[in-house]
Amino acid sequence: MLIGGTFGAVAARRVRMTAMPQMVALFNGVGGGAAALISWAEFHNKAPASGDLKRDISVSIILSAVIGSISFAGSMVAFAKLQELIQGRPITYPGQQVVNGLVLATALGAGVAIVAGVEQQWLIWVVLGCSALFGVLFVLPIGGADMPVVISLLNAFTGLAAAATGFELENNVLIVSGMLVGASGTLLTVLMGRAMNRSIGNVLFGAFGQVSTGAAAAASADGGAVRSATAEDVAVMLAYAHKVVFVPGYGLAVAQAQHDVRQLADLLEAKGVEVSYAIHPVAGRMPGHMNVLLAEANVPYPQLKEMDDANPEFPRTDVAVIVGANDVVNPDARSNEGSPIYGMPILNVDDAQTVVVLKRSMNPGFAGIDNPLFYNPKTVMLFGDAKESILDLIQDVKEL
Repeated sequence: MLIGGTFGAVAARRVRMTAMPQMVALFNGVGGGAAALISWAEFHNKAPASGDLKRDISVSIILSAVIGSISFAGSMVAFAKLQELIQGRPITYPGQQVVNGLVLATALGAGVAIVAGVEQQWLIWVVLGCSALFGVLFVLPIGGADMPVVISLLNAFTGLAAAATGFELENNVLIVSGMLVGASGTLLTVLMGRAMNRSIGNVLFGAFGQVSTGAAAAASADGGAVRSATAEDVAVMLAYAHKVVFVPGYGLAVAQAQHDVRQLADLLEAKGVEVSYAIHPVAGRMPGHMNVLLAEANVPYPQLKEMDDANPEFPRTDVAVIVGANDVVNPDARSNEGSPIYGMPILNVDDAQTVVVLKRSMNPGFAGIDNPLFYNPKTVMLFGDAKESILDLIQDVKEL
């Protein structure tokens, strides 16, 4: 406990905010893996040769083994996608759902055999191995833009695995804490799915982010001219605006610019500008990523506006400043039926009088989807590292 706790504390303190989603996925997977290992150990120690293992214990062991293994393997794939060790886009192959179904059925079949009294050691290995394989195959087809939902779901899985482990060990603390994690993770997953206007089934099995060649070509063909601006131009827009809304995205976390955005907001407020922050439920790469990021910079909580509260304010917004966000402000979600994100509620930044996008380049976001907002006549691009661009804006606003 001392070695593990020390390692966890040091790792959590040293990890950069940009790597927090990966750390959450990794630690969540470790929890699921621990539950799976305990189930193997309990079966090895308790399964008598006569085959009279108590039914409730055997059921708990199988549930812990299946759910824990899926959580472990799936979390490792999510970690690899977030760390960009493998591509973020869905990885699919012909007959994928059939293969997944057969693998899961094999794991469950071996589990049912154990519960029925066939207490052979090789069966528990089949349960663990097939469940882990299913966890890998389960997450591979899910696109990077859905990683917040997947992490939340896998977190719920780990909670359920821990609760099942509590029944194996007859430990009430594990049962209660595991069910709390399982229930809250499930609720968060459902709420995030609703925020994207998509069912959990569509998130898990829809290969979101897989763009066909025709759709990609159509998106490129619709593109218009891109307007770029200097920091001085944007500073004038901001300083003389009545209302400015900042829209944070993963690019803000990468640049570690949250404190600088707060400083810029303070300067604007000193000039009488009304400032707020529009937060999309799935902005970033983990649930609540942007909220945590801005809270770290001590942004006043009343200035954080959730999507439903922020959207009605955009028509009276003079300047919407997009700091590293892509998919959550993509108007294709409203108008392009061929887009993979069609139907997903977004932040309606294009309703503002002017849109300023802080972005390194014209590369698409984590979902790999082109964004026509960048070609909108209302939009100007301020290219460069977000932190450096914000610092330039701070200096220019001070001089006005």
